[in-house]
Amino acid sequence: MLFVGDDWAEDHHDVEVQDETGRRLTKARVPEGAAGIARLHAMVGRYLPEDADPGQVVVGIETDRGPWVSALVAAGYQVIAVNPLQAARYRERYSTSGAKSDAGDAHALADMVRTDRHQLRQVAGDSDLADAVKVVARAHQSLVWDRTRQVQRLRSALLESFPAALVAFDDLDAPDTLELLAKAPSAAEAARLTVGQISAVLKRARRRKIPERAAAIRATLRAEQLPVGPASTLAYAAVVRAQAGLLTALNAEVARLEEQVEAHFGEHPDAEVLLSQPGLGTVLAARVLAEFGDDPKRYTDAKARRNYAGTSPITRASGRKTVVMARYARNNRLADALHQQAFCALNASPGARAYYDTVRGRGKSHHAALRQLGNRLVGILHGCLKTHTPYDEATAWPRNVTLAPAP
Repeated sequence: MLFVGDDWAEDHHDVEVQDETGRRLTKARVPEGAAGIARLHAMVGRYLPEDADPGQVVVGIETDRGPWVSALVAAGYQVIAVNPLQAARYRERYSTSGAKSDAGDAHALADMVRTDRHQLRQVAGDSDLADAVKVVARAHQSLVWDRTRQVQRLRSALLESFPAALVAFDDLDAPDTLELLAKAPSAAEAARLTVGQISAVLKRARRRKIPERAAAIRATLRAEQLPVGPASTLAYAAVVRAQAGLLTALNAEVARLEEQVEAHFGEHPDAEVLLSQPGLGTVLAARVLAEFGDDPKRYTDAKARRNYAGTSPITRASGRKTVVMARYARNNRLADALHQQAFCALNASPGARAYYDTVRGRGKSHHAALRQLGNRLVGILHGCLKTHTPYDEATAWPRNVTLAPAP
């Protein structure tokens, strides 16, 4: 067996190779890219017999994605993605002074996979299609989060300069709202808008009850408010107009990426099983697939999947004190998707609703009950994916569901 510690940076990798006794065989700094990976293979090949299995090489690295990791997996090596926090704690075994170097980190990673690889997770062998879903699903979610931040900035500017707009418009990132704010970013400009102008914008946004809505918006925008200085008014108007333009562009890009998410996800063989789960639409299902991956050997059982999802609780026991707590060290993207699924499942599944009501009846808070429901739904999903069977309400909730009579 050979053990490789790989401390990666954007343009290079510090690598150390050890044998089974922990003796350093070689170390080097290699460049990122094809030349670097070829040099790493040469370093390994120098100490590995020609007839040896590439699986006898174990590589520890603090990431699980990217072309470099893909190349290591393709070579047949056992690649272990080490959490950076775990690596930092392990490094403290060598020194308490806080000293740090890239070569030292490579040494620590090699030692770590040599002695503790049975406690660590090997990089999953997800399919190329699952990786593609992850790329577009994460990019889409990041843009949605960016849009939320920009909406809050727009709201802050309006609150300081034009609070009537916050009363007039319920949804600040809606197309009609952004178009009207771009036309009239200040109270003075909004007061000059006519009912016809407002109606035209609402018509392009395909709103209903346009005459009544246009009249209500015009009346609200003309409401009296505390005055703002002329210079400040111009400054805030520029900010509002800029934020409206930025949000308009973000809306367009979010829509384009959503199309890509749907296209890639629709090609995956697990799409039907995921879409059958209560509370999962195409976008949420794609996010769940992206974060869980599709390697059938990654999760040994439903408990392992729940632990990775972060829906299962953790227990802290010391002496006579035992505390059960929510798990916050988790994949936040996956946790967000599963929380939304649990909330949506309340209306999509009678069994999920009954389970949630039972938990709430025990005195749990709304979010705690959703977390427990999400934990149950992850277990159901694991069983469906393992057998490649679509969700069935009666099977998932046998004691809580009364099936409606057949039509």
